[in-house]
Parts: sequence; C-alpha cells; structure tokens
Amino acid sequence: MARTETPPVEAAKIPPAATAAALLTMVLWASAFVAIRHVGENVHPGALALGRLLVGSLALLAVVAVRREGLPPRAAWPGIAGMGVFWFGLYMVALNWGEQHTDAGTAALLVGTGPLMVALLAGFLLHEGFPRPLLIGLAVAFAGAALAGASSGGGDTAVAGVLLCLAASAGHAVGVIFQKPALSHASPLQVTAYASAIGAVACLPFAGQLVDDLGDASAGSWAGVVYLGLLPTALAFWTWSYALSQMPAGRLGAVTYIVPALTVVLAWPTLGEFPSALALAGGALCLVGVGVARRPARTEPAQQD
Repeated sequence: MARTETPPVEAAKIPPAATAAALLTMVLWASAFVAIRHVGENVHPGALALGRLLVGSLALLAVVAVRREGLPPRAAWPGIAGMGVFWFGLYMVALNWGEQHTDAGTAALLVGTGPLMVALLAGFLLHEGFPRPLLIGLAVAFAGAALAGASSGGGDTAVAGVLLCLAASAGHAVGVIFQKPALSHASPLQVTAYASAIGAVACLPFAGQLVDDLGDASAGSWAGVVYLGLLPTALAFWTWSYALSQMPAGRLGAVTYIVPALTVVLAWPTLGEFPSALALAGGALCLVGVGVARRPARTEPAQQD
C-alpha cells in the first residue's frame, strides 16, 4: 500500500510589525497588572478605570486629529460601542476591583481564561457548538479557578477576587468579539480611540470619586494613573488592534498566554508579591483548560486504499 502524506497546512504570513506589536502589547498589559495593584491602594476601582480611560482616550483622539483620520464609518460603530462598554468599561472596573482581593500574578492567570470565554460565546452566539475539547477545557479551567480562589485562605474575599477577575475576562472576551468586525470597517487607531472614549463615558458615574481620590493621592498615584492611561491603554490597545487587523483572533489570543508569566516576573521585585504554590497551580490549570479547549475536535481519518 502506497504511503500517503497529508500536505502541510500553509501558515498565514504575518507581517513582522504585527508580531512586534503583539509582543509590545503583552509586556505593557503585564505591567498594568502591577501598576493597578500599586495605584489601587489609593484610588477606588471605578475611579481608576475612569482616570485611566480619560488619559488614554484623550491621547488617542489627539493622534486621530493629527493624522486626520476623522470619524469611523457607520458600520464600525456597533463594534466600537461594544468594545468600549465591555472591554474598556466592564473589564477595567472588574479587574481593578478584583486586584484588591488577589495578587497581580493570580489576577493575570485568571484573566488569561479570556480565549476560553471567547469559545463559549462563539458556541452560544455564533452557533459553533460545544465540542468535547471545549467541555473538557471548561471543567479543567473551573477546577483551576476554584484552586486559585482557595489559595489565599481569604474566604469570601478571595472568592470575590476570583469572580471579579473572571468577570473581567468575560468583558475582555465580549470586547474582542465586538472589535474584530469593527476593524473591517475602520482603522486600528479609530477603533481604539473611539472605543476608549465610549468606555470613559460609561465610567463617568465614578467622576466624583475620581476627584476625591486624586485630591488626596500622592504624586506616585497620579503618575500611575497617567502611566496606565498612556501606555497599557492608549499604546497597548492601539498596537493590539493593529496586530488583530493583521492576524486571526485565535492566533493572537494564544500570544496572551505569556502575560501571566510576565506579570509574575514584574510583580516579584516591584511589589514583593509571588503567588502561592496553590495559586500558581490553579492558574496553570486555568491556562491548561484554555489550551485543551482550543484543540480541534478529533475527526475520523479518511481511509486509504
């Protein structure tokens, strides 16, 4: 019987600039987990989200004006609005709140379940179904989240931190689903700038709290808010949008797996934090669950004569 070989799948060519943009985004997002822990000692979660988004959106809108890109076309606005409310709004408030109950590394590990949330939403909203790898991955990730929640021994407080980080992950997932179609109608800069502005509007109920918090805050807290707005928000989301416009969402989502490791490395010397062994095990299980869920379902091989 003649030996037959399956031809290799041709890998899509990804511009080097897109790869560099994705890696820069990961480094800046990892630093955000650390900065949030630091600034969150003096600024409430909603106020921090609003301050970060005000700085980021003003910077991005200024670039839009300089580049004369103008308003996005009408077809892009549903995606931009969804990204603004869920990713810039819900994600940032929930993450800031969650990091008041858990360390930066554990939060990053839990938020790393975002690709799993995307698969869940695709199953419900896009009718892609729930193949066996997805269900197994869900079970593994759930066990990991339970371990992470039990790791600090903080009872209800620890569980609240886990649930808030998972809510942030869900906001991230919904935001990505909205963002991808928007990028087919508008530039990465337009999508990022106007989505961040919508996120800031959604967080305006925290304006009074922001004024009170920053009125009593140190120069370091002010610097942290500005840093979060300019780099992990304005620059990192812009480079993410560019990378997403150049490669499939699934391939880019896989790159986010390096964020928890980078966060742990950054948090150790700057915050003196290192997740407990149980938290690391739980976070690792979450990421293993994501990996299992992303595996394609097995199909019967074709018979060869």
